[in-house]
Amino acid sequence: MRSHSYDDVLAGKRRKKVPEVPAEPGLVVEDPASGYCGAVVKIEYGNVVLEDAKGRHRVFPLAPAGFLLEGKPVTLVPFTAPAKAPARQISASGSVRVEGLKARVARDSRIWVEGKHDAELVERVWGHDLRVEGVVVEPLDGVDVLADRIAEFGTGPGRRLGVLVDHLVPGSKESRLVEAVRDENVLVTGHPYIDVWEAVRPAAVGIEAWPKIPRGTEWKQGICDALGWGQPFEGWQRVLSGVSSFRDLETPLIGAVERLIDFVTEPGEEG
Repeated sequence: MRSHSYDDVLAGKRRKKVPEVPAEPGLVVEDPASGYCGAVVKIEYGNVVLEDAKGRHRVFPLAPAGFLLEGKPVTLVPFTAPAKAPARQISASGSVRVEGLKARVARDSRIWVEGKHDAELVERVWGHDLRVEGVVVEPLDGVDVLADRIAEFGTGPGRRLGVLVDHLVPGSKESRLVEAVRDENVLVTGHPYIDVWEAVRPAAVGIEAWPKIPRGTEWKQGICDALGWGQPFEGWQRVLSGVSSFRDLETPLIGAVERLIDFVTEPGEEG
């Protein structure tokens, strides 16, 4: 006659819980009844499909303690793939887009550009970045007034100016005006193109190259005449609509704008 203590031991063994294992595709298990060993392919209709080393499939019911994993009984349960992290959204400038961020108060520092077209192009590509940083871009309406505007603005720590200039090449009128600026709180940089239109890659606006316009001809009108774009306001809409990201711009303009943003947002320069 068995003792009560021996019966209790057996009962304890019978109550031992068989672990549940998610039937993740690729998991290799064995059906103890048939000896069939295979990798999990999928679960459907309460069954698991296994694939053996020769690529043959067999279907088995998902019974409790119905399989061996590394020689030990397990209960296969449906596998739920972990939720994927949302893909990072990239802004038109190539930076990581910041979602759900409230617009911050504008800095005292500013970025100035020569005209309306420059401002619209910078907004098209860097608008998200500028709103995140609280930087305002304003048209200067030409560099001839640069010195007076700087004096009127009143620079200082936390009140910087970044200025984007067209046609900034040695010997140009623009370069001479820029050389006269002597203020550590002002950074003037630019690109070599006659106008910001030309800083847009030709392919972005469906042309092979920007036409060469003779001296003495108003450049934008000359471009529109050469390309059949009508008036400059119509031509500008063609140019702007062709730009969707920094990839549509020439490298010198990209570098210039990035340097200005860095300059007016340096740590310790927040207004």
